[in-house]
Amino acid sequence: MSYSHADEIDHTVPYEDETEVTTQKEKPRNLIAYWLLGLCNNYAYVIMLSAAHDILSEDFQGNSTNPTPSPIVNNNSRDCNPVSTGAILLADVLPSLAMKLTMPFLLTHVRLRVLIVIALSSASFLLVSFSTAQWQAFLGVVFAAISGGLGEVTFLQYSSKYDKNVVSTWSSGTGGSGLFGALSFAALTTAGLSARKTVLLMLVVPALMAITFFFILDHAKRRIKSRDNSDSEPLIEESQSGVKEHTPPISMRSKCRMLPRMARFIIPLGLVYLFEYFINQGFELIYFKGIWLDHHSQYRWLQVDYQLGVFLSRSSVNLFRVNAIWLLAVLQFVNVILLTTEAIFLYIPSIWVVFTIVFWEGLLAGAAYVNTFYRVAHETIPQEKAFAMGITSLAGSVGVSTAGALAVPFHQYLCSLPLINRISKW
Repeated sequence: MSYSHADEIDHTVPYEDETEVTTQKEKPRNLIAYWLLGLCNNYAYVIMLSAAHDILSEDFQGNSTNPTPSPIVNNNSRDCNPVSTGAILLADVLPSLAMKLTMPFLLTHVRLRVLIVIALSSASFLLVSFSTAQWQAFLGVVFAAISGGLGEVTFLQYSSKYDKNVVSTWSSGTGGSGLFGALSFAALTTAGLSARKTVLLMLVVPALMAITFFFILDHAKRRIKSRDNSDSEPLIEESQSGVKEHTPPISMRSKCRMLPRMARFIIPLGLVYLFEYFINQGFELIYFKGIWLDHHSQYRWLQVDYQLGVFLSRSSVNLFRVNAIWLLAVLQFVNVILLTTEAIFLYIPSIWVVFTIVFWEGLLAGAAYVNTFYRVAHETIPQEKAFAMGITSLAGSVGVSTAGALAVPFHQYLCSLPLINRISKW
């Protein structure tokens, strides 16, 4: 019988399955697989953002034999790239946004989707590392964006076939991709490896994704016994989540009617993304002269610092949970005020203070992501779960796109201002 009374269900309370699964816990291999998939899926995206300052600089494109941080007109000018890293952000997220807008409404074979994700991720690393013109590097960033967006919506929808705990391991893995991606790029370039060669080395990541999805993740169905079946009734074959395989998918009309209910997840998560990525695109405008790190290195290690906070909080949902996602958005807005005024007035006396604020920013960002998707997985009925997971992922891309669009004119305005000398530094 088709599902036709979704509106009568209370979606504000956790949904409890109507079936009893013979194995109570998810297989460890699936939890590990989803952690690795989260790690691999976001890796190219993170690498492109970590390399943004390098991609936009002249020496990355081979136009300068002596690498320089960026053109400086005089001692009173700010050390700015001609183009904002917000441009890289837009190239890294707009194609991803297109994927998340369309894919939840389309029924595409999951294995085909994953193969496309792997191919695009590999192409992105190759294009950026071998680029001889800026448009080629941007095309590589676009491929990384399409790969990440398609991968996120695909794997989150596919997670509805497993226990909801795979959402927490996926979130932890995506946090790990941020940390290890930013850290590997910063460490390898600091050790003397060129940005080009560092990006090329990342080809191992799509290879790991292929191994994880096709060989580690268990795609087999389980045999589950309905709670109200008698011992004499046959077993019913169902998917990992306990949802009967013959349950028909929800209609396009039902999906559209779900959107207002999903707004309570989409809007606060989108605001958190907007605020955090507006901050992150200002990293290149917050720098300290005369310390042990040059401008390029400060940008890279601020990315590492932020991703460390994201990783820790995205891995925390099984320890503590946050239901007030709106509160996280408000706190993130406070960080916007602090770091935007710092980019303008350069009043913070030490880079360690900035590192502390950025780490806190990462904690808020990761907490918003993991708690949002955990609630969606926990509070959505099985028939709606796949679509709900996919459409909620749209929030991040909308927020990031808006942040990139705002960052470009802000960068141009700020770089036109005279440099303000800091009063003191530690």
